[in-house]
Amino acid sequence: MPPRRLRPVTSSPPTSTTPSLPLARLLAHAADAVQAVRAGQSLNEALARCPAEARPGTQALSFHALRWLGSALAVRTLLAPKAPPPAVDALLLTALALLWPAAEAPYAAHTLVDQAVDAARRRAKASASFVNAVLRRFLREQEATVAVALRDPVARFNHPAWWIDRLKRDWPERWQALLDADNQHPPMTLRVNAHRDAGKGGEPAGTTAADYVARLAEQGITAIVVEPQAVVLERPRPVTQLPGFARGDVSVQDASAQRAAPLLIGAGLPAGARVLDACAAPGGKTAHLLELADLDVLALDRDASRLTRVTETLTRIGLTARTVAADAGDTASWWDGKPFDAILLDAPCSASGIVRRHPDVRWLRRASDIPALAKIQADLLEALWPLLAPGGRLLYCTCSVFKDEGQHQIDAFLQRHADARVPADPASPGHLLPLPDNEAESAVPAFGAPPDGFFYSLLQKT
Repeated sequence: MPPRRLRPVTSSPPTSTTPSLPLARLLAHAADAVQAVRAGQSLNEALARCPAEARPGTQALSFHALRWLGSALAVRTLLAPKAPPPAVDALLLTALALLWPAAEAPYAAHTLVDQAVDAARRRAKASASFVNAVLRRFLREQEATVAVALRDPVARFNHPAWWIDRLKRDWPERWQALLDADNQHPPMTLRVNAHRDAGKGGEPAGTTAADYVARLAEQGITAIVVEPQAVVLERPRPVTQLPGFARGDVSVQDASAQRAAPLLIGAGLPAGARVLDACAAPGGKTAHLLELADLDVLALDRDASRLTRVTETLTRIGLTARTVAADAGDTASWWDGKPFDAILLDAPCSASGIVRRHPDVRWLRRASDIPALAKIQADLLEALWPLLAPGGRLLYCTCSVFKDEGQHQIDAFLQRHADARVPADPASPGHLLPLPDNEAESAVPAFGAPPDGFFYSLLQKT
């Protein structure tokens, strides 16, 4: 059975975990989320069940707990080798992740322990003394316990063993930096709408990144320009605080993801060129294409519910595309027989390049998912290549740092297709790693972190 396409959380966690609700209550909700992820559900699904008033704080705590789950599990195994029932174990793991590493701890230890025990009483009354005993023992024996726990690579790097082994093989000189980067907070990056008409709606257009940074400064928000349309905020903000967001002046999109549209358009597609966005949801790349050029875009996605997000995004920015709910690989069900001038294939993948934003992914994926995903990617390439007109361009991309989903995939495709070549201009970026030397024009801003991990290869049909 092929791996299901994960739907990780789409928004960044709050910058502060200071709750507006009692910490014990938020711990209980976060434990529910951790328990759900350990049972194979996405964090997005788990948080959707959380009461709205508790969701921001719960999201922040569960993000933290999942980033440090490997450490917490190793410590719990040392202190309580026989795992308690799943609901109690999830609460205990969440509390331990919030206690260690100490440099990341968002609460004083005594506060955390007190509130975790309170949550245990409400969750499973008989377990409160057990939770109290384990947490207090950890505080007493922390130095020795941590020293033993760190012998386990899963505890040291907070990733499954198979993930660590794959990065060692793919990036033998950089695997450790990649694992450490996955536990950093990602930047909040905006894409300025280059299509916005000046003065529309009585507001300044902000058609350049520099213009928009000036608008942000007027609102007391610090930001810098990192690429032609990309602006990085000093601190994440709710989109409701961003001037002009509701009217489409800007969208949230990482700088690495913003490479797609300019690469596919290249020196310029003719007005009205037929373009296929084959796996379009949630629509960021579709919107960017239309912001940059006058194109006839077909946005395709197999999930009709996710395709509605493409429509919502386009409506907000005031642009349109044809949308069809269909499996891109089943071309007979949707293709009208007319070739496309350009195709964007943002293929389903492991999401290993964006695990900073979606810390549940590392615990949901299995080693067997990678070859299964690679087959899906290869099948999509084979299905879509015949739909491309001679001289046309296909941009293959994944938000993955695994080579089987990137360079290895393209190397195999080129071996199979004599009519495919990788043009020298524009050059394909290949693998972009979420590290300081990411090949983006400005990989590390004055604040924040490097852009996400991605793979891009531009293919031209001869």
